[in-house]
Amino acid sequence: MKTSGKCPKCESKKLIRIESPGRDYHTIAVGVFSAVSLTRYLCSQCGFTEEWVESPVDIERVRAYYEG
Repeated sequence: MKTSGKCPKCESKKLIRIESPGRDYHTIAVGVFSAVSLTRYLCSQCGFTEEWVESPVDIERVRAYYEG
């Protein structure tokens, strides 16, 4: 959805981008006191959602933490 601009389930282009509020939800833990925010994409036609780590720096943080 993020890259195609349409829902993979119903092909609607009615998408909503929802940024993480930066709290304990919509995040991936990368340590005891650290987390990476997720951005959610919602199809307002069928309700399908995707979550993305959008920052390349944050992707690397997740990779380093979980892949060692």
